[in-house]
Amino acid sequence: MTITSRVICVILYIILGPLIGGLLEGIDRKIAARMQRRVGPPILQPFYDVRKLFSKQVIAVNRAQTFLLMTYFLLMVVTGAMFFAGQDILLCFFILSTAATFLYFAAVVTSSPYSSIGASRELIQMMAYEPAVILTCVGFYLASGTFYVDKIAMSDSIYLFKMPGFFLAFVFIMTIKMRKSPFDTATSHHMHQELVKGLTTEMGAGNLAMFQVTEWYENVFLLGVVALFVLNSQWWSIIAAIVLVVIVYFAEILIDNTNARLKWQQMLKITWIFTLCTAGVNLLVLMLI
Repeated sequence: MTITSRVICVILYIILGPLIGGLLEGIDRKIAARMQRRVGPPILQPFYDVRKLFSKQVIAVNRAQTFLLMTYFLLMVVTGAMFFAGQDILLCFFILSTAATFLYFAAVVTSSPYSSIGASRELIQMMAYEPAVILTCVGFYLASGTFYVDKIAMSDSIYLFKMPGFFLAFVFIMTIKMRKSPFDTATSHHMHQELVKGLTTEMGAGNLAMFQVTEWYENVFLLGVVALFVLNSQWWSIIAAIVLVVIVYFAEILIDNTNARLKWQQMLKITWIFTLCTAGVNLLVLMLI
């Protein structure tokens, strides 16, 4: 990729990231409602909600929360910008983990018991999905010989065929990252599921809106990683990547609406076992080839 194309990709991600993420959430709500035999809100409802939150006065329990959430937001934008600019995927996930740490601090700084419990569960979720994330990066390196996204995307191979175990592990932990059942232990986007909203309990007005927009950026980044499994130098791989992203996102919605929430102990055990049986086995195969 040239410098110009990298800059264009970064600008497009910064501008289109929250727009695509908000539309995906609106579609998510609509499909979920249909699965539950409801009409559901308009597809643009997430944008209406965020606009209303930004219009309200920010009254934070601790002023440091705004700074921590802003840092969380900026690091997430940097993560996605580096990814779509074709940079090191391993570094992207390291920055993503740092961003999640700031979210944890934004929750515990309020000293609210409900928020602190949600924050502790967020750390447990990080323990559950980080092995799959690191193994996915290692898998891309073993299969392609590089960590750089642009070189992986412009190769002649479809890495889904070489990395089916890594793909399954990554899609599995996306359920945690997207805060969907059965692994939405830290907080939930379903209003009926929680009376107290986990780590977002003490977030309100602009702070909650910032958190929501950051989640949109993250979802677009995660779906970009899914697309990377099939992207190559052929033009038709773009269509294949879009189809794969649509299938994966629909599968996440289906899982979310057909499974009840599990306890954090079950989440940790199931995620590690699944990661070991899929990504772990795939890693051994790539090392032996």
